This record gives sequence, C-alpha cells and structure tokens, in this order.
Amino acid sequence: QVQLVESGGGWVQTGGSLTLSCAASTRILTVTNMAWSRQAPGKQREWLSSIRNGDDTYYAESVKGRFDMSRDNYRNIFYLQMNSLSPDDTAVYYCMVEERGRFYWGPGTQVTVST
Repeated sequence: QVQLVESGGGWVQTGGSLTLSCAASTRILTVTNMAWSRQAPGKQREWLSSIRNGDDTYYAESVKGRFDMSRDNYRNIFYLQMNSLSPDDTAVYYCMVEERGRFYWGPGTQVTVST
C-alpha cells in the first residue's frame, strides 16, 4: 500500500506561483508513473502532467510552459511548480503514483487563484 500526501496548496493572486509537493511512502525511483491532476468544482478531473519510465515528462496543453514537474528521488517527493496562475487554475490538485500495476492517489490540496 502506497501512501501519498500533497502539500503546498493555498491562495495566490493571478499571475502568482505555487509549488506543490507530493510525499510518497514508496521509492519513487522504482515506480512506473507519477502524475498530477486537478478537479475544479463541477468539472471532471483533468490530467496535468506525468513522469513515466524514469525521466519522460509530459504535460497537458493547458499547462504546458507554465507548469513544471520534477522529482527528488532521495527524499521520495515529487513536485509541481506552477507559474502564471489564473482563476481557471483554481481546483483541488491530486498526485498519483502507479506501482506494480496499481494506482494510488493522495487526498488532494486546494489551490485558489484570485483576481
């Protein structure tokens, strides 16, 4: 059983930045896939970014160029650096890990972007 805990959410003004962290109870060096997604009120969950097969990083078009996903294998934490935030980015943000064919999610962290 893998446990994930997100942190770093909060309130920020339009144009601001936040960095989210996801602390994993497993060695992230060995997982198949790590990802971030979000869910805004009344909307479906939206995939944002993934690191797969080691170092291949992918981004949704909606965040490409603004968000940056990285990892700290030693501390078993991965990050989502978010820049140029707008109210459209307001959502609950979730991290996910895929290990041995199973998917694990964190409880989420709220990000609120005000005008």
